[in-house]
Amino acid sequence: MAVAEHIPAETRHSGDRQPTVICDGLHVVYRVNAGGGRGSATAALNRIIRRQPSPGRIREVHAVRGVSFTAYKGEAIGLIGTNGSGKSTLLKAVAGLLPAERGRVYTDGQPSLLGVNAALMNDLTGERNVILGGLAMGMSREQIRQRYQGIVDFSGINEKGDFITLPMRTYSSGMAARLRFSIAAAKDHDVLMVDEALATGDKRFQKRSEARIRELRKEAGTVFLVSHSNKSIRDTCDRVLWLEKGELVMDGPTEEVVRAYEKETGK
Repeated sequence: MAVAEHIPAETRHSGDRQPTVICDGLHVVYRVNAGGGRGSATAALNRIIRRQPSPGRIREVHAVRGVSFTAYKGEAIGLIGTNGSGKSTLLKAVAGLLPAERGRVYTDGQPSLLGVNAALMNDLTGERNVILGGLAMGMSREQIRQRYQGIVDFSGINEKGDFITLPMRTYSSGMAARLRFSIAAAKDHDVLMVDEALATGDKRFQKRSEARIRELRKEAGTVFLVSHSNKSIRDTCDRVLWLEKGELVMDGPTEEVVRAYEKETGK
């Protein structure tokens, strides 16, 4: 069963505010092989051929611990916390990319996760990636055609040459990240989740990105933003979830939560 279930109709249409995401006591656990010595490549290959498990014990990492919240249409919600606090894991669970160990995630509409590491095809040109990325998000070819130039202009990758016609492997990491964000931001999303995308690019692109997130929030659904930049969170979000060690420490207005976080961590 997919981790992200649809919000029941009686909940979706109750009250003045429309819920878009409901997390109900969510737990996410990773299981990783803790290793059992080096061994040889030949031994490892033999185990694969014979379908034998690798030696060693399985280690459990409890990445998200009993997180509950409700997000509403029109909100921009920041996720903050120190490294390893569970922010990215939580977004992946909301997007349906990770299973819940316990608890549930309910969504209204289709969540879209945008990360700096979101996969585009390095051997294809930027132009082909724009088309394929748009199709993957459910846009029609006509919609992509209409928005294509806006995507290229927004990314700024052609400002110093015709890079959109070159393979993605020739791009710098910043150029590739800007193109990913530009493709995702060209569509109106029910729920858009941005994982550190604003950390790339120059200040001019960051300002354009923040302005586009505010537009997306007004036009349609809910925006989640993971960022280590408290300034980006303050400029973009009206609500913040603070996670530490997989647990929800605080949920409230941006300034109130960010101040408490800065006081506690000195960041």
